[in-house]
Amino acid sequence: MTKQLTVTIPEACAMTGLGRSSIYRLFDDGKLQRLKAGTRTLIRVDDIEAYIESLTPKSI
Repeated sequence: MTKQLTVTIPEACAMTGLGRSSIYRLFDDGKLQRLKAGTRTLIRVDDIEAYIESLTPKSI
């Protein structure tokens, strides 16, 4: 099975649990990069994984 390279914004939301506006905020902050394929906006799965890994777990 081949690993999926990119996802759409709704797929990124489902993967991360973040909302659409949060994904766009990450684009604006430079934490995620958007790719354009015609009119479609795509995000590299590797970029999403790297962003999630960069988050610091919150201590209780």
